[in-house]
Amino acid sequence: MIIELFDNNPDQRKVSKIVEVLQKGGIVVFPTDTVYSFGCSLKNKKGLEKLARLKGEKLSKANFSLICYDLSNIANYTKPMERRVYKAINKALPGPYTFILNASNEVPKLFGNKKKEIGIRIPNNNITRQIVLKLGNPLAVTSVHDEDEIVDYTTDPAAIFEKHENDVDVVIAAGFGNNVPSTVLDCTSGDIVVVREGIGDIDFI
Repeated sequence: MIIELFDNNPDQRKVSKIVEVLQKGGIVVFPTDTVYSFGCSLKNKKGLEKLARLKGEKLSKANFSLICYDLSNIANYTKPMERRVYKAINKALPGPYTFILNASNEVPKLFGNKKKEIGIRIPNNNITRQIVLKLGNPLAVTSVHDEDEIVDYTTDPAAIFEKHENDVDVVIAAGFGNNVPSTVLDCTSGDIVVVREGIGDIDFI
């Protein structure tokens, strides 16, 4: 199913419908401020297992990021961080960045592993943040891209639906996505280390 939404004013009835799908363990394709992503509710084991299978992995081996609504969500899933790191996160988010942080004890319980790090995103996208807000917990996500020698991000939601119609429950059509991913910053040591330069400017570090 394709559901059309607009970033400036998401239809709350459609948002509620998507939240119902997530609560039942469904997989949804979300827009972000970078590339489209596959995602599920972090608190639904069935959804997490389906998302891992979509990547061809076991849940215990999967490497998902979390999309949170705001900074208040982050504390449940990360350990206390250096003041410098917090100030950088506060300045950069919402925005096209993934911050790798030390995971709290809650994270290994959710994924059934000994995961010590977790990627955190708060995209500058009102659709996805409204869904997270109504859902009441973060999304576990992984980017929509073709595994090729060169990673090619699929930008057209109609093309994503055509390819993954049998893999996902909903594709949110919110116009063409970007083909450049987020900038990834590793903060687990207390310093801020650039792992991948994406669309997010690193001048603020």
